[in-house]
Amino acid sequence: MRWYRRHKRDLPWRRTTDPYAVWVSEVMLQQTTVNAVIPYYEKWLALFPDAPALARAPLQKVLKAWQGLGYYQRARNLSAAAKIIVARHGGRLPGDAEALRDLPGFGAYTTAAVLSVAFGRRTPLVDANVRRVLLRVFGIHGEAQTRHDRAWLERLAPLLPAQRPGDFNQALMELGALVCRPKNPVCLRCPIEADCAAFAAGEQEIIPSPRERLTRRITAVVGVIMENGRVLIQRRPETGLLGGLWEFPGGKVKRGETLRAALARELREELGAAPTWSLPLMTVDHSYTRFRVTLHAFRCALAAEPKRDLKNRRWVRLSALRAYPFPSGSAKIVERLLTDAGSPAPPASGGR
Repeated sequence: MRWYRRHKRDLPWRRTTDPYAVWVSEVMLQQTTVNAVIPYYEKWLALFPDAPALARAPLQKVLKAWQGLGYYQRARNLSAAAKIIVARHGGRLPGDAEALRDLPGFGAYTTAAVLSVAFGRRTPLVDANVRRVLLRVFGIHGEAQTRHDRAWLERLAPLLPAQRPGDFNQALMELGALVCRPKNPVCLRCPIEADCAAFAAGEQEIIPSPRERLTRRITAVVGVIMENGRVLIQRRPETGLLGGLWEFPGGKVKRGETLRAALARELREELGAAPTWSLPLMTVDHSYTRFRVTLHAFRCALAAEPKRDLKNRRWVRLSALRAYPFPSGSAKIVERLLTDAGSPAPPASGGR
């Protein structure tokens, strides 16, 4: 605790104990680095300063504010939970563990973080940083697996102080983030170096064992179809990966297909019309948790009107594109289109 008071980072969510702000920060910090979260957190609180404001906001506005953070189900859970908080709890987060666990997105970690940091409850928590610290302190070999969290929580529970238990939880996480790092831990600066079995055995670099990550590579094509200064976009299904976000028509390239053949097939399947011409616009690479996408964007025109889908497909003026939430890869295409808005249009036919 003394080490934490001296060395903790000055982060915006540490300047408040407002349960709503603490909740938002903890959700954003899941799977996302601190530096990436700070601007999103500040913008989010300006747009949605409390649970009632978030509950009133259309989901598309919420997803747009989240654009770039990834794992969009987190934003959906925030929106859904805010509506329940307004309906059942008068617009304020409850300070009861059972009530919190009933809210969308409140697992063991988020519940413990809100209870300890915002409400001062003696509730231990375990995240990736804490798992790593504990495995090294006790000299336990193997991967840092979540299935052991319940046992860790039982060992941590009696250690939490009665005063400021949230600081104790944050101190363990901060120790893992700043000192007991995944690679190149700074052991000589560690306040519990003398109690660390891994350091004593010289095994801090091999505990925990690195996890094997299987990264699948996907190649995809999309068509940027423009007509009278407007571009055709469509919304992904509400459920599944990137649910509810907008994108350009297209899809995966099958084995043995050329990019243009894949584009023609995808546009026929989705829009009922093949392109009359296509010209490369740009290529975007984007990584997700278990796969990496190389996205090839083509400017093109259709041989016929696309199939109508008033709810999930629309023509949008370039100047209005930024109002729509796009996946990160598609958002780069949007920015390219806006940058090129003053350049000459491609030919109306040919160019294939």
